[in-house]
Amino acid sequence: MITDIKKQGEDVRWQDLTTGCIIDGGGTAKEFNTGEWRIDTPVFIEDKCKQCLICAPVCPDSSIPVVDGKRLDFDYDHCKGCGICAAACPFDAIEMRKGE
Repeated sequence: MITDIKKQGEDVRWQDLTTGCIIDGGGTAKEFNTGEWRIDTPVFIEDKCKQCLICAPVCPDSSIPVVDGKRLDFDYDHCKGCGICAAACPFDAIEMRKGE
């Protein structure tokens, strides 16, 4: 039976490993510009926006900043272009465009 695992030159006991399929810590997306994965890009059409803020909580990447109760333009460093925000917007204030 294997009792120790080598990890980057360190001895690690199997008892110290985390259980599979369990998130051991908080997300690290803020540390990386994951927006470069984007194929489609959301475009904020400010004239159509009614500031209902429905789009902000549905964004899985928290890429729609809200400051003082007002929605701002996208955080393109982290937006992956999924289009959920555009689908949720009842005023068509978000348009998905191909590419960056």
